[in-house]
Amino acid sequence: MAYNVLIVDDSQTMRKVIRKTVSLSGFEIGDCWEAGNGQEALDILRTCWVDLILTDLNMPVMNGLEMVKELVKDEIYRKIPVVLITTEGSEPRIEEAYALGIKGYIQKPFYPEAIRDTLLRIMEAPHHD
Repeated sequence: MAYNVLIVDDSQTMRKVIRKTVSLSGFEIGDCWEAGNGQEALDILRTCWVDLILTDLNMPVMNGLEMVKELVKDEIYRKIPVVLITTEGSEPRIEEAYALGIKGYIQKPFYPEAIRDTLLRIMEAPHHD
């Protein structure tokens, strides 16, 4: 099954790297959208069906945590699994993200296998709403 993915990172280069890595990992992507920050991501969600969000933490305008805080306020968006892909290693910030409901965390730099394993674990797990 292919999943529609939204990649959120303020670096266009990093978005391309993530997109290519996810593709190479064997994880099937349907449509793939890219956003430069949390606000752009929320705008995309208004018009596109997204199954999975891969986001950086540190971005201008609206960072990853602020975006997740907005997602959980919405009945539909809160069900979209969010995975952090970030250089951020700060325990308190990662714990805060998990407390808000993120499903996974991948630290940069990353290996395709790490991404594939994390994404498959999340997307193929039974959903408990």
